[in-house]
Amino acid sequence: MVAKIAKAGADVQEASLPEGRYLQNVDRMGGFAKGLAVIEAFGQGRNTLTIAEVARLSSLDRASARRCLLTLVEARYATTDGRYFELTPRILRLGHSYLAASLPRLIQPTLDQLSDTLHESCSAAVLDAHEVVYIARAAHHRIMGPGLHAGSRLPAFCTSLGRVMLAALPIDQAKAILTNSERPAITDHTLTKVSDIMAELKRVRENGYSIIDQEMEIGSRSIAVPIANFSGQTVAAITVGVHAVRAEIDRLREEILPALLDARAQLGAILP
Repeated sequence: MVAKIAKAGADVQEASLPEGRYLQNVDRMGGFAKGLAVIEAFGQGRNTLTIAEVARLSSLDRASARRCLLTLVEARYATTDGRYFELTPRILRLGHSYLAASLPRLIQPTLDQLSDTLHESCSAAVLDAHEVVYIARAAHHRIMGPGLHAGSRLPAFCTSLGRVMLAALPIDQAKAILTNSERPAITDHTLTKVSDIMAELKRVRENGYSIIDQEMEIGSRSIAVPIANFSGQTVAAITVGVHAVRAEIDRLREEILPALLDARAQLGAILP
């Protein structure tokens, strides 16, 4: 919610909070609040706006709206053709801290429930260039090695988590990530050629899930599905890791996959 800007010298200044409460007599930067109002104007049904439209939607005068827009352009948070203004993907940086903090909190209860149901270790991760970064984990055993926890990183090219998230990217982008990353043969089963991995990503894209059979560690298998938010954007992935001696590939598909899909449906309705 956009802060209400009071005139200088007012005895009581108020800024609305999400809960409907108010802060009184606090120091504030009026220009900063105006900038936030301008950014929020783009979330009201239009991707491209003129200065006049931004001024109307943000309840600012034209001069203030113009200064805010030009500042956003200079900082590369927006672009303009001289008449219309549009936010750039750089604006997503402003929400990264909230997203990074909220994802684990929102995913963990579902992950715990999944782990309890299957009696297997479950993890969630996000894609960071050529690596997956674990953001949540519910462990029943140490199938993926000791010390795996939130913040741990593994290569994306040979993990089920990585492959479902790479498969969600445009094909050229996924190929570029693979081409520009190291792809060591961790085990004798590890796919290392870009062409082989791209063929596997095609299957993942078609099937909607990825199965890794001892490519990361001898004796371990895993299955993963991508997690999309309520806007349909893939923001993470969840996986279940199992001992190869206790779980054949058929069990991954017939028992574990349906549970993963149920978890994905739950998360897809709540993730930002």
